Amino acid sequence: MAASRSLPLPHAEVSASVDDRHWRIVLGTLRATFTSKDYAALAAFTADVAALAIELDHHPDLVLRWGAVTVTTVSHDVGGLTERDLTLAARVSGLADAAGLGSAAPGGQVLEIAIDALDIPAVLPFWEAVLGYRRSGDDELTDPDGLGPAFWFQQMDAARPQRNRIHVDVSVPHDAAPARLEAALAAGGRLLSEDEAPAFWVLADAEGNEACVTTWQGRSTS
Repeated sequence: MAASRSLPLPHAEVSASVDDRHWRIVLGTLRATFTSKDYAALAAFTADVAALAIELDHHPDLVLRWGAVTVTTVSHDVGGLTERDLTLAARVSGLADAAGLGSAAPGGQVLEIAIDALDIPAVLPFWEAVLGYRRSGDDELTDPDGLGPAFWFQQMDAARPQRNRIHVDVSVPHDAAPARLEAALAAGGRLLSEDEAPAFWVLADAEGNEACVTTWQGRSTS
């Protein structure tokens, strides 16, 4: 039973199983943001979630700020979402309902900064040093404080001097992507490619600087 609770689940199964008032899959994690104008109520809710995490031996990231608490869960030991995350999400939603909390746009967003490189081992150490980040793989750096966006390095097969070499990946809930795309295009953006949609759309500003809007859909974990 314990082993089955640790098996990664397809994202489509997770998305269909959680309370969609609160939870969305964003960049491989399950996230929800709960709201209140009562800071003490949010602090008490955060403490209740922490107690629940100890009870379940499954520990989400908690970010408390004025007006909102964001809860992010993933099963780090298997690098995916499992029954443990579904159980935690359901229990957290119950705590939020009991506390009378509201919810923000489900899931929010997660930012990544991608750097195109011909020789990743040559350039990654510079960014590791200058950012004070740590390696979380052969091609990724993460903020040790868990606050800043991740940097990942995309392998190039040829130099591309005609375009920028750094772009921003904006990972959003699958049902938030259409509105985000519409807003970006209305603000003067251009759609460069939708070949890989709904995994990602490639956009550019008026001067050609690129950003990708990404979702969990259309990927191998779907």
